[in-house]
Amino acid sequence: MKIEKFHHVAYRCKDAKEAVEFYKKVLDMDLLGAIAEDHVPSTKEPDPYMHIFLDAGNGNILAFFELPNSPAMGRDPNTPAWVQHIAFQVGELAQVLEAKARAEAAGLDVVGPTDHGIFKSVYFHDPSGHRLEVCAWTATPSQVSRMNEVAYEMVEEWSRTKKPPRHAAWLHEAEFAKK
Repeated sequence: MKIEKFHHVAYRCKDAKEAVEFYKKVLDMDLLGAIAEDHVPSTKEPDPYMHIFLDAGNGNILAFFELPNSPAMGRDPNTPAWVQHIAFQVGELAQVLEAKARAEAAGLDVVGPTDHGIFKSVYFHDPSGHRLEVCAWTATPSQVSRMNEVAYEMVEEWSRTKKPPRHAAWLHEAEFAKK
């Protein structure tokens, strides 16, 4: 079996209409469809919901559930806020900067652009509190090859030591040197 792509990834939102409007205004994502039921199809549990599907480009779909009868949304308090996020790829750095401008025009606080060595990105939050990233690759083929060559070795070393292996430290050394 070979996975072709994501069919969709689904998250919870506070308000489906607000989510549709936000993703259209800030990221120009179109609403592809909506499903609403009183019972969950997979479990048959009674739990009314609105399930929306947004076009994330190239056949990728970002979906949200609004669950009005469930407790208020929260996040895992044991996971740092910067860890869980949705990253969207654009074609070039100019589009990252455009996303930054659109987010700022919508009144959002934006972090970045951040240089990750192989891509640059900006970060902001949607109305439900999800951290979003818009990024563009800046890697050269040799940088990608260099990362690929050490990836398994890094995971093995991390598994044994739980200390960051230095095989790809070159990615952020220039950025950290600025501080």
